[in-house]
Amino acid sequence: MTVKEYIMDKIANGPIHMTLLDPDKQSAEDAAKIAVKCKNAGTDAFMIGGSTGITTENLDETALAIKEATGLPVIYFPAGPHAISSKVDAMFYMSLVNSNDLNLVIRAQAFASLYVKKIGVETMSMGYIVCEPGMKVGEVGQADLVKRGDIKTAVSYALGCELMGMEFVYLEAGSGADEPISPEMIKAVKDEISIPLIVGGGISTPEAAITAKLAGADVIVTGTFVERCRDDNMLRNVISAAKN
Repeated sequence: MTVKEYIMDKIANGPIHMTLLDPDKQSAEDAAKIAVKCKNAGTDAFMIGGSTGITTENLDETALAIKEATGLPVIYFPAGPHAISSKVDAMFYMSLVNSNDLNLVIRAQAFASLYVKKIGVETMSMGYIVCEPGMKVGEVGQADLVKRGDIKTAVSYALGCELMGMEFVYLEAGSGADEPISPEMIKAVKDEISIPLIVGGGISTPEAAITAKLAGADVIVTGTFVERCRDDNMLRNVISAAKN
């Protein structure tokens, strides 16, 4: 079974949760410890990546450690063509569609394509849309941020991604955002697209996870919250709230 098939099978039964871990923020050993806690709390898969400090070495080490510790799929959430891991189970081959930097829209993807094909890692195409407040990824990605109340623009980007053949859409508020994507935006986007909708950024409470889920998110991602959380009950409550 491919990772995409695994995801699609899971979301056919309701929303799922993915944990995002940044290899630059902790050692591979510590990432594996966090991953085990998240698996026990019910997460369905892991994403690894970050906006800065990502190398092939820390990607490989983190991917192998998480896979060995949990047995769950590990998906690379790319920072760019400078660091690509052959140890992950799959990678989101993504375009930051509202970036002002063409390198992040298509050029980096083209540059990396021959190598990605050579190493044989499964790819899943994704339109990545960064919304206010955007945080570090908005800054590094030179994003023309979708304003929190500009639902039409978010919908237009998302539907455009689907019409261009992308397999997933990701609405991102940015790691550590003080406000997640609004339920109104999530619902409006979900109503117009037929591909899975991923939502992340600023989801750090059960209430926020439930709100995103009820609004139509197929996949809810938590990253900064997971890395900082020291309360296993809260971790379990947030991950559980993201799922059916």
